Amino acid sequence: MLLAIDIGNTNTVLGLFSETGERIADWRLTTHRAQTVDEYGVLFRNLFSLRGIEVSAVDAIIVSSVVPPIDSTVREMCKHYFGHQPLFVEPGVKTGISIRTDNPAEVGADRIVNSVAAFHKYGGPCIVVDLGTATSFDVISKQGEFLGGAIAPGLGISADALFSRAARLMRVDIRRPEKVIGANTIETLQIGLYYGYLGLIDGILERMILELGEKTHVVATGGLATQIAPDSRFITTVDDWLTLDGLRLVYERNHSPHKRPRKEHAAKEV
Repeated sequence: MLLAIDIGNTNTVLGLFSETGERIADWRLTTHRAQTVDEYGVLFRNLFSLRGIEVSAVDAIIVSSVVPPIDSTVREMCKHYFGHQPLFVEPGVKTGISIRTDNPAEVGADRIVNSVAAFHKYGGPCIVVDLGTATSFDVISKQGEFLGGAIAPGLGISADALFSRAARLMRVDIRRPEKVIGANTIETLQIGLYYGYLGLIDGILERMILELGEKTHVVATGGLATQIAPDSRFITTVDDWLTLDGLRLVYERNHSPHKRPRKEHAAKEV
């Protein structure tokens, strides 16, 4: 089986795929920059154990990461606890898409694998809106080229900035308000955060679609996608597992599904 690991600034998402490409298990964890190789190894093995899955069932690992300080930790964890050298999505890895930006090496691995999955599943032109720590907009052409996009502060970051700078404003849950004219402080904050951020998303999407000049499929992913998408004028699909699917596709484009890399050594016992 293939273990796909997406390391984000806030969350790390794991997905386990069968030989046929079916996702048979998934987990979402908090990303901890200070955890050691052994701490990650014990955590991952315990997650497998709780699902009744043997660690030895994993015969390949692929990783996308936007947190370089923990890359070496995860790399060593994969070798010692799973017995495999992981494939990191980085320059030189075959993705199947052309990156038409000024400096392709600057494009985050998560944006690349999202684009791979979006074009494979929905065709082009397509825009991926990833609502994570930051909100990224990734544009894929009709021919499957990554054209670029935009990056904005995430909704959580925006809310934290407001609460930390305005002493009299209390923290509130970020959720869809029932109305747009607030009658108290909690309502007015929720309205401003939710609909203000929705306006940011739709405003950027509207201009991107106009610039493309074609009918464009817009897919949202990330932690807030399900919450925000229903009120967007442009988001047509929510795909919670887009990044994991992209990782699977990138792995298959670099290794035949029937020719997995051999184990380097036995997994470490705990």
